Amino acid sequence: MAKQSRVELLNTGNLREVIKRPWTRSEEHRAPSKAGRNLPAAIAVAVVLIVTLLVGLFLFPLVLALLAGTAAGIGVWEIARSLSYRGIGIPRIPAVIAALLMPLAAYQGGAQYLSFAVVLSVTLVVVWRAFGPKEGMVLSIMGSVFALVWASFLLSAALLLYHSEDGPLKILTVVLLAVSSDTFGYAVGVVWGKHPMAPRISPKKSWEGFAGSLGGAVIVGILCSVFLLGDTWWQGAILAMAIVAVSTLGDFSESMIKRELGIKDMGTLLPGHGGVMDRIDSILFAVITGYVLFELFAILA
Repeated sequence: MAKQSRVELLNTGNLREVIKRPWTRSEEHRAPSKAGRNLPAAIAVAVVLIVTLLVGLFLFPLVLALLAGTAAGIGVWEIARSLSYRGIGIPRIPAVIAALLMPLAAYQGGAQYLSFAVVLSVTLVVVWRAFGPKEGMVLSIMGSVFALVWASFLLSAALLLYHSEDGPLKILTVVLLAVSSDTFGYAVGVVWGKHPMAPRISPKKSWEGFAGSLGGAVIVGILCSVFLLGDTWWQGAILAMAIVAVSTLGDFSESMIKRELGIKDMGTLLPGHGGVMDRIDSILFAVITGYVLFELFAILA
């Protein structure tokens, strides 16, 4: 009987699924949810991350830089692992090191240091890859640059924002807007979501959820702008609408990449969220958008 089971396993192709199982998320231990999340675990992870962020923003700034660097390094590792499913091999050691250093450079010396870090990071990856096999070299370098820009450079904008006037409060505002967009969109989408925005890319994203994201984030944006930053209400409303738009685009972008690669999550590190990139995909675009808009507001003031 056991021999017959082994034969069936080989004949049906299930062996491949067994081999892949340790690298995929377990479906058996996930709490039922209309939106497909383990909600208690997701909330617990979010609380830990928010507390760590607050410590970095208002008590020990180095914690903020280390948090960003760690997230960027893990994010690049997750992207490299995901791209490997399509035969694109990224030199992970130099790419992860470069990803860790970019936010630290931005924290230490602002935009000038970050610019140097970007040039050095790309150079390091290219030189490292030049001593590897010739096959797939171009795709490898392009994939490395893509991973570094997506996971590390965009996140480094938070450290640039930190150096501006009221930097910690601006970062807090941007993160609150990104989180509120996700939270209100999730809550409204679960209850009233019926019309998918892009069913081929992300079937669970609905127009009703998007409306919830927009309405909730605008309220949070106005409150943060008036009471935290001392700015006008319309600046908070514009900031909120822009961040909801780019956060949604960030979610869709990662969904398209995961669909193309044939994976569900970029990683499994964060219970209820998937990988680090699954958690910060919308925040990455929100941070750079917040940085640009705050600079424009300062010019127009």
